Formats: sequence, structure tokens, C-alpha cells
Amino acid sequence: MPQTVTPAIAFPATAFKAHDHRVCCGDVMRRAERMAAEAGLRLTPVRRRALEILLEEHRALGAYEVLDRLARSGFARQPPVAYRALEFLVKAGLAHRIRRLNAFTACMRPGEAHVPAFFICTRCESVAEAVLAGVGAAMGEAAREMGFEIERMNLEAAGICPACHGEEAAP
Repeated sequence: MPQTVTPAIAFPATAFKAHDHRVCCGDVMRRAERMAAEAGLRLTPVRRRALEILLEEHRALGAYEVLDRLARSGFARQPPVAYRALEFLVKAGLAHRIRRLNAFTACMRPGEAHVPAFFICTRCESVAEAVLAGVGAAMGEAAREMGFEIERMNLEAAGICPACHGEEAAP
């Protein structure tokens, strides 16, 4: 099923810019809750906490790191608990899997059809999600020409974020 996407880079990559992270997380959580309710999805306490953990910082977290944080929050320290919660979040469109890092990050645009592009800092591992509609449209057109149906797509770029780049330049 073809996706409609938002205009190219309609949303700046917040992770690399100064912002009130509490507002950022609160807004995403409210949209995620609304989207889940509208879709009839159940955000159980462990799923909700896993999403909150992913929203705590702009970087991708491995399943075991999520598991550790879930355990500190009082949930069972069993790998299937974290893996099932993360799998649900990804399938529901509330989180993304960053394959390059074998880790997960919260979707910053839950409920919006988009092709996410991830910019991953190779030094601090911060992750910024942006929307690159032009690339998604080009991939979609190439797929249609081949008779291929894209089910899921995300783009990953590795490099150095502005903060780490600034550290490099510091005396």
C-alpha cells in the first residue's frame, strides 16, 4: 500500500538542535497515545514504559538496555518482556529499529505516514529522525517500475553530529 509522505524535511532533526526535551517527549507521547487509542491498540504498562524509555533521550537503545531500564521500573527482568514490547512498538509505528546499531528509537512522528531517515552520530550515538520525502518518492517510483511493493523503508546515515563535530574543533 503506497504511503503519502510529508514534504521533504518538513520537520527538522530535533536531536541535534537545542530544544526543551520534556516538551518534545510529552508531545510525542500524547500523539502516540492518541494514535494507539484511535487504532484500538493497547498500550499496556510495559509497552508504555518501553516507549517512555525510548523517548528519554535522542539515541537508539538496544533491547537489553531497555530491559535493564524496565527492570529498574519494577517490570520482570526477562528478555521476552522487552522484546515483545519493542516488537509491538515497531509494528504499531511508535518506534523504529535502527538496523545499523541493532537498536530501537522512538518514532518522533507517530500516526503520520512518512519515510524516516535516521542520522546516527558515530561518536555519541545520538539519533535524529528526519523526513526526506523526495528520497521516499524516488524509491517508491523505482519499486513501482519493477513491480515491487515496498512494505517498510527507512534510511540510515552515519556521521558526526554538530555537538561532536564542535568537540573536534575545540582546542
